[in-house]
Amino acid sequence: MAILDKTKNNFVVDRDDSKSIGLKLPLVLDNGTLASTKTTLEAVKVNVLNLLNTELGERVMQPKLGVKLKQFLFEPFDENVVLQIKDVIIESMNYWLPFVIVNDIQVEMSVTERSTMDIRVNFSLKKDPNKHESIQVIVGE
Repeated sequence: MAILDKTKNNFVVDRDDSKSIGLKLPLVLDNGTLASTKTTLEAVKVNVLNLLNTELGERVMQPKLGVKLKQFLFEPFDENVVLQIKDVIIESMNYWLPFVIVNDIQVEMSVTERSTMDIRVNFSLKKDPNKHESIQVIVGE
């Protein structure tokens, strides 16, 4: 995940579809080359998904990278837990992805399995707030 250099205006305007910005994950081959993202919003979507799928402390040499979501799996599911989950997601995204606006976070506990949560995050870029994207993460699988 890239670190934003706040001394420069680093926003990339997506004008050329033949240029790649980042890699799509999971890594797959697309006509013999690694599949890549073509727009800034698509690249940020991959970054948000990776951040939420990384448990806090999981990365060697980056102990602050990630979100501690698994700690909420066996808590009594109520409004207080939902607010805590939203807080840890927003805090982590503000730290690691300060160029992203979190528009909405929805948290649901699985009805069939008590040990899974379904989290949906709707976001946009601060430089282009009219384009929205969303991701879904299932914690506990």
